[in-house]
Amino acid sequence: MNALNIAEYTHALGAQAKSASAQMACAPAAIRNKALKALARLLRDNVDALQVDNARDLERARAAGLPEPMVDRLKLTPKVLETCAEGCEQLAAMPDIIGEIIGMKQQPSGIRVGQMRVPLGVFGMIYESRPNVTIEAASLSIKSGNACILRGGSEAIDSNKALARLVAQALAEAGLPEHGVQLVETTDREAVGHIIAMPEFVDVIIPRGGKGLIERISRDARVPVIKHLDGNCHTYVDDPCDIAMAVKVTDNAKTQKYSPCNASEGLLVARAVAASFLPQIGAIFAAKQVEVRGTPEVLELLKSVAGIQMQEATEADWSEEYLAPIISVRLVDGVDEAIAHINKYSSHHTDAIITTNHMHAQKFLREVDSASVMVNASTRFADGFEYGLGAEIGISTDKFHARGPVGIEGLTSLKWVVLGEGEVRG
Repeated sequence: MNALNIAEYTHALGAQAKSASAQMACAPAAIRNKALKALARLLRDNVDALQVDNARDLERARAAGLPEPMVDRLKLTPKVLETCAEGCEQLAAMPDIIGEIIGMKQQPSGIRVGQMRVPLGVFGMIYESRPNVTIEAASLSIKSGNACILRGGSEAIDSNKALARLVAQALAEAGLPEHGVQLVETTDREAVGHIIAMPEFVDVIIPRGGKGLIERISRDARVPVIKHLDGNCHTYVDDPCDIAMAVKVTDNAKTQKYSPCNASEGLLVARAVAASFLPQIGAIFAAKQVEVRGTPEVLELLKSVAGIQMQEATEADWSEEYLAPIISVRLVDGVDEAIAHINKYSSHHTDAIITTNHMHAQKFLREVDSASVMVNASTRFADGFEYGLGAEIGISTDKFHARGPVGIEGLTSLKWVVLGEGEVRG
């Protein structure tokens, strides 16, 4: 497409989304749920066909020299597709919150005042790599009564087109507008510039991807943005703690999968438990070829671990989102120093404490300034599906409107409603 055609194309997408949003917003919950159930069925019925399309993206990515963690993000395995289908069904089973009125109170004047939950209207989703985001975004859009425009990365174009066809089929089956969910089918980056600058059509933009993408969207968008920049998450092993639990949870938080933004990239250990804990987790890191970047005292405690890869950490390591088998490690005196480190270096995404001290746990929950804060659980749980949201549109590290995994509520707003019986203001 030339520049003029891209401008016309994105304008058409926006106009169609705006028109569809009115129909999506007033569609009964039963109809929206019907579409979600149809989408779950279609995903299961098309596993083999979807993997054929996905294989083309994987082949192209490897030929282009994309790092393996990035290739991993592209995969539409049967397990990934089943999780998508389950997410659709979980959303369909959830209560409908659209039109819900909360906080209704009688005022001295006689009027009753409350707030009604309503869809945002049209959201634009700009994302990279993971094609399953297409289903997560589409399903949340349907459940929340919004229309959406989806623009995935060029590396997943065949997978995204195939998934979008299934979404369109599910919408049609339920009698919802075909433009309720639209995929941008050009890989030209100029399309993004137009979508994020159409306030007449788009109510909010949600970028999901690398730091460069999100910084560009935040800088250039002419509509509100729900974003997170990094996933520099931490696990803090406290004194006192259950050492066996600490080893198990830390292992999972770092090694269950390296590429997600909720994997722990930093490990803080209370000095009093370091001699017991570090050699045990170090042996696991050595076996799984996880490189430790630590302070000199950490390296000293780990030097007897056979086969461990380690080097001295630099200042930059404390802020790094590795998305790889690398972890930064330092010792701290206790919970106060751990909280100070996290609030200085973390990306305010997800941070966890492993402890048997209730007061330390409560202090950590109150004082760590992150979107998700956990006690005795892996940071890998910071996910809309795991939180029972059905799916997530992303994880917001903003503080306004939506924070943490953004599910249905994050795609809605509240408007004031007033009920009267002829009252007038004196």
